[in-house]
Amino acid sequence: MADKRDYYEVLGIKKGATEDEIKRAFRKKAMEYHPDKNPGNKAAEENFKEVNEAYSILSDAKKKDLYDKFGHAGVDPNAGFGAGGTGFGGGFASADFGDIFGDIFGGIFGGGGGGARRNGPRKGQDLQKSVRISFEDAVFGTKKTVVLRKTMECPVCNGTGAENGTAKKTCPRCNGSGQVQTQQNTPFGSFMNVGTCPTCRGAGEVIETPCKQCAGSGKIRKEVTISVDIPAGVDNDSIISLRGQGEPGQNGGPPGDLYVIIGVEPHNLFTRTGSDLRLEIPITFDQAALGASITVPTLREKVSYKVPPGTQPGTVFRLKGKGVKALRSNKLGDLYVKVNLEVPTKLNGDQKKAIKNLAEKIGGDSYAKQNKFAETVKKMFG
Repeated sequence: MADKRDYYEVLGIKKGATEDEIKRAFRKKAMEYHPDKNPGNKAAEENFKEVNEAYSILSDAKKKDLYDKFGHAGVDPNAGFGAGGTGFGGGFASADFGDIFGDIFGGIFGGGGGGARRNGPRKGQDLQKSVRISFEDAVFGTKKTVVLRKTMECPVCNGTGAENGTAKKTCPRCNGSGQVQTQQNTPFGSFMNVGTCPTCRGAGEVIETPCKQCAGSGKIRKEVTISVDIPAGVDNDSIISLRGQGEPGQNGGPPGDLYVIIGVEPHNLFTRTGSDLRLEIPITFDQAALGASITVPTLREKVSYKVPPGTQPGTVFRLKGKGVKALRSNKLGDLYVKVNLEVPTKLNGDQKKAIKNLAEKIGGDSYAKQNKFAETVKKMFG
């Protein structure tokens, strides 16, 4: 008993909690650790079993009373208290995890407790597909088609799984409940085990004459082409949900959904941050020093922009409303233009001479940043 955690601690509640508080705590913990939400996670699986065990004791008034008085020993069949959590002294129905979930959640995890829930409608599995689009298509929107293989309702039997002219029949082994009970007698009492019916596999019905097209499954695998409307403003890793385009549901349940994941190709000139665009443009020394009108490309048109005299390398200008339309909105982002000074290369003799003459005529007084830097260095070294 020393290695077992306190059942109240497992459910995250205090001793003396009401029945409703115990049920709510179990619901929260069970949903957190349920295997369907944590596939392959062994730690979550163990936590789920621990939560289930705690609830099986605290939800039963007699077992809870014994546990409150004697702790784990009170519900331990080997401790000799006469009525424990493992079922001696009158028998204990030991159902699987799905039974308890069915009682509380109405079978939302697909397990369900009892024949009605086990045979109830269940939503089909969701699917996902990746699509690559151009930078411009992401900005302005487009239409794409995706091709995928998915399960479809058999067109011959309309999903019943039975050959035309025949029908399903109630399973003779479980009488339509989808479950069978077996009793096991032990020195400590009788165990009543509840499990899935092996004949109908929990469906409650059997097919005597299976459909030849789908071999009785009611479903076939088929390649389908689906049109996808991609709205303006999507970005890399945006997800578009197509309701009802996933796998078909079971027992009359709704189909799952298709999630299209968008991948956007990079652009040769523009980069994007949300609804804003960024662009770098090289300018010459004379353009930066004297000012000039430069041509700025946008994704919609070319615009003229006046670079003011004395513009420094790395200066960023903002062109309002020249960015991307925000998703599900008419608001436009901005275009930020960074100007970079391009230093000429491959100069001939006359060009080099002209630059030297220009430098002499300009003089050092025109370079405020260079003068400030030189002054700082001078103070450092005296």
